[in-house]
Amino acid sequence: MKVSFLIVRAQITFLAVAIGFVVCGSSALFAGDPTHHRVLDADTRPDDARLSEPKDLNGYFPFEVPESKEAWQQRQAGLKQRVLVATGLFPMPEKTPLNAVIHGKVERDGFTVEKVYFESLPGHFVSGLLFRPEGEVTHKRPAVLSPHGHGGRQYDYGEAKMDELIKSGAELHRESGRFPKLARCAQLARMGCVTFIFDMLGYVDSQQISKDRAHGYAKHDAELEGRDNYGFYSAQAEGRLHSILGLQTWNCIRSLDFLESLDDVDPARLAVTGGSGGGTQTILMGAIDDRHIVGFPNGMVSTSMQGGCTCENCSLLRIGTGNVELAALFAPRPQAMTAANDWTKEMMTKGYPQLRELYAMLGVAGDVYCEPMLHFPHNYNAVSRSVMYSWMNKYLDLGLEEPIKELDWKPLTPEEYTVWNDKHPAPKGGDDYERKLLKQLKERDLAVLSNHSPTGDRETRSYLATVRSAWQTLIGREMPEASEIKRTKVWKEPREQYIEFGDLITLTDKGEQLPVVSVYPKPDKWNKQVVLWIDGQGKSGMFPGGNPHAELLRLVKAGFAVVGADLYGQGEFTSESDSLTENPTVKNPRPFAGYTYGYNDTVFARRVHDILTVTAWIRGDDHEPNSLHVLGVNGGGPLVAAARVIAGAKMDRVAIDTEGFRFEMLNDWSHVNFLPGAIKYGDLPTLLALSAPHPLWINGEKSIPAIVSTAFHTLGKPDAVTLGSPDADSTTAAIDWIRQSP
Repeated sequence: MKVSFLIVRAQITFLAVAIGFVVCGSSALFAGDPTHHRVLDADTRPDDARLSEPKDLNGYFPFEVPESKEAWQQRQAGLKQRVLVATGLFPMPEKTPLNAVIHGKVERDGFTVEKVYFESLPGHFVSGLLFRPEGEVTHKRPAVLSPHGHGGRQYDYGEAKMDELIKSGAELHRESGRFPKLARCAQLARMGCVTFIFDMLGYVDSQQISKDRAHGYAKHDAELEGRDNYGFYSAQAEGRLHSILGLQTWNCIRSLDFLESLDDVDPARLAVTGGSGGGTQTILMGAIDDRHIVGFPNGMVSTSMQGGCTCENCSLLRIGTGNVELAALFAPRPQAMTAANDWTKEMMTKGYPQLRELYAMLGVAGDVYCEPMLHFPHNYNAVSRSVMYSWMNKYLDLGLEEPIKELDWKPLTPEEYTVWNDKHPAPKGGDDYERKLLKQLKERDLAVLSNHSPTGDRETRSYLATVRSAWQTLIGREMPEASEIKRTKVWKEPREQYIEFGDLITLTDKGEQLPVVSVYPKPDKWNKQVVLWIDGQGKSGMFPGGNPHAELLRLVKAGFAVVGADLYGQGEFTSESDSLTENPTVKNPRPFAGYTYGYNDTVFARRVHDILTVTAWIRGDDHEPNSLHVLGVNGGGPLVAAARVIAGAKMDRVAIDTEGFRFEMLNDWSHVNFLPGAIKYGDLPTLLALSAPHPLWINGEKSIPAIVSTAFHTLGKPDAVTLGSPDADSTTAAIDWIRQSP
């Protein structure tokens, strides 16, 4: 970085002051010069890892095993909540009646097949096929849930490919081998397992959401945007964490509910296995559902490509993690997989050794397994299935003689595998249904959060605890330790009324660096209080037109030190010194928020992280203030409100001008203030409420939002929240309030 010139300039200035060459004060010398308050040279950006290209689904996602079992359990709990939040399932919604219908039984040698449909949500249907062992039921049986990937449950290799597949050993049988997804269900049933394969959205009998919509989305649809009649992929849906992946995960949970409810199923012996997109679902089920005791996520446990479809991605899911670590959340329960000549080909050296290390640390070293089959392309073929059969045999305690050989059977006819018919008509779908479904999901979320909503002190505390936990996941950062922050002194300028410092502060373990300007009264005038000034335009907000803000001078005169920073995307982070107005997005041509926000924090979240970093630095050894107050104005208010959720009492008095902002106002998920999930978890009013019981001043609102008043009252500090006057200048009024601090 080119800071040497600035250091030399600072030294020359001090020398000039000492020998009397500067007749006027240095504040006059630099008055009106907007560039003077830079920390770096004009052509230099901070040395910040976040200025690189956004990470996408084709990045590298290593898994580092924590040093202890206790550290892993803490990490495991946090990641489980991340998966639940990301998929729209935190808190877990109410499970409504399935109203399951089973019909159309057909028989094959060693098993039967029945058609199934049920309601995962009222009016939203899951369809599929139920395979059962033949014969009279004399005891409860183990059960296997089998989510599938792309191609649908009826995926057919085609007759022309079977000679080649059989010759290579990939498949064993010309007829049943043509349908590899049904082949595993049939064999598992022959082995004594009740097995259910359900339709992924858009495949075979699941047409309420079309295949093109669920998996082929490639163009923004203005007809499915807006605050009232929105569909999937919209800013409103993303703000509520409603996604195709989330709906499929819910369908998967309800499918396990269905299996568990059957009279002939042993709920203590459940398993889940799927390949490719079904492998993704198996990973997520292992992360968030504690009921199944065995897993076999095939074709997607990898440090490489994480799943390319819109049905395998959603906002927040893989920030700071990846499929290997997400699969590890199933530990210590036994799971296995195979590696093929695809994105899983490096598993034997990158991913599997770490899984083995984790399982060994947990005392079950033999309960994880990966078999390399790099001579095959991406698959869940007969060879991979044979590994799975052996795994299920062992851990479901089937007691079968090894090796288990997959047997042939006559494939199902369209009449035999189609769930819907005249007696069981298919439900309607399309755009109108999608709009209706998204409204239903919104109401579902409101209902589950209302179980915690403020109708009394106990309920208020429960609600605040729930949404605080969710916001911690949305923000994705704890307060750093002061020891993690390095200060680089760049320049120091004595002014007529104060001393100004230009510093770089670096959060070393994250590779994040911020230009910071601090304004201090003369040493004998400092009252040991600091005001952190957060402006939507960065530290330039303290120096409009290059001159010190009148309120900045008033604070300094009263003995306060004032600190301002360029947060990510502000000021010195940009070539034109104009703040970002949109989030940087990945190069994927499909306009889907999950491709970017599934792997990267938003600009909003990053700026909140930066506020936490500056807060930790001010609270550290370099300053040791008695009090730290925070001012959020000119677009900085929502950022400060979010940071206060994490910082809590580390911020003594917080003054926020909301300017009436609400996340729900945003109709574009690329907007710089967009944050996935913010609408669902109470929007800005709930963020303000989470400041309770610490002192809070609010402006920009017609009145104190009801949830804010309730929160402060419940926590015993009703007078700790103050509403500013709409007639007063917001910054002036906020500083008046801050100056009242003891």
